[in-house]
Amino acid sequence: MIEITGDLLEMLMLLCFAASWPFNIRKSWICRTAVGKSVAFELIIELGYAFGVARKFVIDDIDYVLAFYILDITLVAIDLMLYVRNRRLDQERKAANTNIRAR
Repeated sequence: MIEITGDLLEMLMLLCFAASWPFNIRKSWICRTAVGKSVAFELIIELGYAFGVARKFVIDDIDYVLAFYILDITLVAIDLMLYVRNRRLDQERKAANTNIRAR
């Protein structure tokens, strides 16, 4: 029988979060727009994960759960990079539309 511990519950929480990020990443990749995206939200999420990692080091509890924090941080970072790409694409589309109207 699996023993339910704080580490196991923390890992499951992080795994649930990690399971949701690929859907967000896929949407960012396919939509190719930054409209409606909240960078502040994603940066706050990253900050929360960073605090979780810091907690592991402060209480000297570096274990397998740290890998799940790193996974989540990486997934959010990928989505943030897609935001940068999509914002650039939005600006390019806006510039192209402006050039078309100017003619």
